Amino acid sequence: MVSFKEIFGSSGSKKVTSPDEFAELDLSKYEEVIEDEPAETYIRVAEITNLADMTSLKKEIYEGNILMIDISNIKGDKLLLDRALKDLKEVVSDVRGDIAGLKDDQVLVTPTGVKIDRSKIIGAKY
Repeated sequence: MVSFKEIFGSSGSKKVTSPDEFAELDLSKYEEVIEDEPAETYIRVAEITNLADMTSLKKEIYEGNILMIDISNIKGDKLLLDRALKDLKEVVSDVRGDIAGLKDDQVLVTPTGVKIDRSKIIGAKY
């Protein structure tokens, strides 16, 4: 079977962090919902808990939405994880989108016309 790192690659060595190193941010004052203006593409946050979830996730991709999927609930079940990732890759191939792993528990899936740049932006070089 194929591992998650074999599918999406490895990000190199990992720095171990403690919960004390993170600061809670209140971003609510920057979030604004404009109810009257629909969009062509939405970024949706999702999670996979079983294969039944795949139907709605595939529908979102076919509708042209970008998905940030939490796979932490299925990482313990190697067979389920492999099947879910295989299904996502097939949909991405079908719509000519893109898929990439973010950290260990997140997968980013894009629809037609949206590609994921795997390089990091590390400040302005102008």
